[in-house]
Parts: sequence; C-alpha cells; structure tokens
Amino acid sequence: MVFALGFVLFALGITISVALHECGHMWAAQATGMKVRRYFVGFGPKVFSFQRGETEYGLKALPLGGFCDIVGMTALDEVEPEDIDRAMYRQATWKRLVVMCGGIAMNFILGFLMIVLLAVGWGLPVLDQPTDATLGETSCVQQQKPDRTVVPCTGDGPAQRADLREGDVVTSVNGVRVSSWEQFQAETQKQSGPFDYLVERDGRTITVPVSPERVMRYPEDGGPGREVAAVGVTKYFAEPVQYGFFAAIPASVSFTGDMFVLTFQSLARMPEKVADLWTAVTGGERDVDTPVSVYGASKIGGETVERGLWNMFIMVLASLNFFLGAFNILPLLPLDGGHIAVVLYEKIRNTLRKLRGLTPGAPVNYLKLLPLTYVVVVIGGAYMVLTLVADIVNPIKLFP
Repeated sequence: MVFALGFVLFALGITISVALHECGHMWAAQATGMKVRRYFVGFGPKVFSFQRGETEYGLKALPLGGFCDIVGMTALDEVEPEDIDRAMYRQATWKRLVVMCGGIAMNFILGFLMIVLLAVGWGLPVLDQPTDATLGETSCVQQQKPDRTVVPCTGDGPAQRADLREGDVVTSVNGVRVSSWEQFQAETQKQSGPFDYLVERDGRTITVPVSPERVMRYPEDGGPGREVAAVGVTKYFAEPVQYGFFAAIPASVSFTGDMFVLTFQSLARMPEKVADLWTAVTGGERDVDTPVSVYGASKIGGETVERGLWNMFIMVLASLNFFLGAFNILPLLPLDGGHIAVVLYEKIRNTLRKLRGLTPGAPVNYLKLLPLTYVVVVIGGAYMVLTLVADIVNPIKLFP
C-alpha cells in the first residue's frame, strides 16, 4: 500500500513537472504579448476544459505530458487575420527565445526549489563520494541466511580487533593492489587465513594484519551460497549536510551547479547506454547508471517512500527536473532546443543579409525540417520503449 502511494505520488510529481514546464512557455508568451489559445495537461480525449480570457484551459485523459498552443508558433500555422500581429513567428528574436526557454527555466527552478527543501529538511548529500577503498563503520561479522536476511551478532569483529578505522584507505589486500571498494571486497573474500592490509591513514602508509572470519553469502538471484572471508567493515559514505534556511540558499546554488555538470554528463552518455539497456533486456545485469522510464522512475519513488526515504524521493524528482530541462536544450526538433536553434539561425541569417543591404529572409520552412524531425522522433521513441522494457523485465534495484 505504501509502495503504491509512493508510486502514484512520484508519477503525479512527474505530471506536475511537465505541466509546469508548459506553464513556463505559456506565462512567457502571455507576458510578451503573444496569444495562447489552449493549455492542456495530458493528451487524448478531453476530460474537461474552461475558458479564461482568450485561453482555453483543460485536462485530457492520458496524463503523459501536456501542451501549450501559442498562435503562430511557426509560419505554417493557421492564424486568424486579427491575430497576425501577435503570431509568435513575427515577434522579436528575444521574445521568441524567452518563450522557448520558459519551459526549460521552469524545470530548473523546480529542481532548485526541491534542492532547497532537501537542504533544510534532510541535508544535501555529498555527490563526490570516495570511489576508492575507503572504510566506513566497523562491526561484528554477520552471518547470512539463504533468504539473504542476516543473523544478529555481538562483540568486536576482525576489523575492530585489528584497529582498522573509519576513513582508512586500503590500497593493498595481501599484496594485491586495490583501487575500488569492489576490488577490496573481492580480494578480502578470497582470503583463507590471516593476511595484511596496506592502509593510508593521516598521510602515512601502514600495514595492518587481520584475521578474518568465515561466513556464508548468498546471491540475489537465489543461487547457491558460498563461504567467504569477512572482516566486518562497511563502505564509507559521507553523511548529508543539513542547513538553516538562509545558509541553504547559497549551498543549494552550489549543489545545483554540481547537479548541472552531472546531468549534462549523463545526457552525453545516453547513446552509449543503449548497449547496457539491451544487455539488461536480454537477461544481463542492470547497471544502476542506465536511464529509466516514467514507470521506472515512479517505481523507484515507490520504493523510497516504502522505506521512509523521503529525502531520496525528493532528490530523484529534482534530478528528473534537471534532466528534463537539460534534455530540452538539445538543438533537435521537436524539442525546445530545436526551436531555439531555428530562431537563432534566422537572427544570424537576417543580420548577415542586413549587412549586405538585403531585406530579412522568409521564416524557416519547417516542412523541409520534417524528415530530420521524424528521425529524431523515431529514434527517441525507440529509446523510450527500450528503457520501458528494461524497467519492466529487469528494473534497477537500489535496495537489496
């Protein structure tokens, strides 16, 4: 029940984010004197609508997005004679850019507001977590049952008895160099008796002898277990930093800047993730860094609410808004960035024509851009289907 609530809430959050994206376009158009004929949330059959001023507002049956109908978005649109001077394609370049950037800006603003809420309510996570074998808390060694539940334990574990400390960086396990937590864990589990760690601590390199304990570990797929060596230590994780309201503003600005960098890096890696998604669909392991569909994101939202992790719920929704904003910047039709590219092209072209003593050229003929637009739509649609299938048959697992 709690999972279903979280799933629905996250899906609603996505719908609201898309609806406000379209509000960004609409409000910018209205503020710059353009005419907005319709604003609808969703697609498909109309559920209801009402007229307010010159704009029809309404809801459609399929909550899969929304749209804002601005008079004369392109020169191909039919425009009533009395509205011709308010047609978007006839407006000054800066007005058209403000309108097209309005939706993108709205997603970025929403993401920032969520980050401020996160900073005040739960704290901002540390994005640059260590990627090396930095040790976290030490404890006794827990045995694992075949269903992957653990048996409570007491007393000191091998790591505690060896005086390993939180923040120690292990660089070698029994003479084998390691540079990541995964390598550290794999090499430790191989050991059959006492061995040495090479550890960096407070600028010094020291050798720490350890006597591990033998425990059973079972895979997630329910396969047979195996006996491995364990020392009772977790991976280091820097705790979130919480702020008061006024301190949260500059901290959130800085954090949002870091999020922008990560978002655009993720966007640049989208083509190479096709292979990872295909591997997940065909039975391979699902990489947690692969893209997710609306269904997959909502499923993650449901899981976070189910565990009471509202901070992670907000973080994922904020990340989604940053991604929506960044994705729409791409200079490809029918995305906002494609329309922005057309506007900039017309401005540069007309400026060059003016320098040559010529009159401004005609508006860009969108019919000539249709083949490229269709290619983008087909490729984008195929990518979305692949992501949805991966989320259904092999979803991302953030929790054991």
